[in-house]
Amino acid sequence: MLFYRCPADKKAQNMTQFLHPAAEQGFSTAAELYQQVRPSYPQALVTWLKNQLKSDAAPVCVDLGAGTGKFLPILQQLSPHVIAVEPVAEMLAQLQQHYPDVQSIQAYSHTLPLPDASVDAVCCAQSFHWFANLETLNEIYRVLKPGGQLLLIWNQRDTSIDWVKALAEHIAPLEGDTPRFHSGQWRQVFSAATGFNANAEATFQQSQSGTVEQVVSKRLLSTSFIAALPEHQQQQLKQQFEQIVLQYTGKQPQQQIDFPYLTHVYSFTKITEQ
Repeated sequence: MLFYRCPADKKAQNMTQFLHPAAEQGFSTAAELYQQVRPSYPQALVTWLKNQLKSDAAPVCVDLGAGTGKFLPILQQLSPHVIAVEPVAEMLAQLQQHYPDVQSIQAYSHTLPLPDASVDAVCCAQSFHWFANLETLNEIYRVLKPGGQLLLIWNQRDTSIDWVKALAEHIAPLEGDTPRFHSGQWRQVFSAATGFNANAEATFQQSQSGTVEQVVSKRLLSTSFIAALPEHQQQQLKQQFEQIVLQYTGKQPQQQIDFPYLTHVYSFTKITEQ
């Protein structure tokens, strides 16, 4: 039984989902940059996810909001049965270029072209805050097998470090109404839904190493609402980011730096009526 099935006419009205402008414009224009500069995910996450899935067989995993495929190396260690779903054509093109053997689908989160109860896990890496709504949870519930897992993963900059905090404070006024993990608003959808049990959560530390320009300033330019800005504003921000890093660390744009991250992961189980 689906626990919040939309009426047919309402669901029909929602078949066309408009992306947030920051996602639609920013990710379409900066897809290649996103693939180049975004960090990967910590290897320790593989063991944690395996423990959550609790399956000896190779699970069917959906990477929902897969972007350019940054999370696929983790999923490929869990199972050979991975389906990547991404609505932005430019992001999907990057994914298909780098992972040509992975089954990929261009689709929205609330209209998944997958059979009922056909999936063991739906993973949303760096994406759930974009579609944290009942229509999407309804679809995830539909495609998951009984006892299937919804896994939410985010890489977040570690703002306990002074220069990282300074960068975050510089960026914050630009966010506007862009959905973000750190706002916590994505959690609200679970208070309106009764079909998932929260199982566990964990946090892992990692860092991305490279030049200041590559892993700091260009990485920040790949942020959706920044990538959507005019080019001249982006270049101004790039210089400001590099100046902040220089002020706090003494490092120039071409010098090596470790950018610290915290990876947050949450597990939810699909529940069915007894």
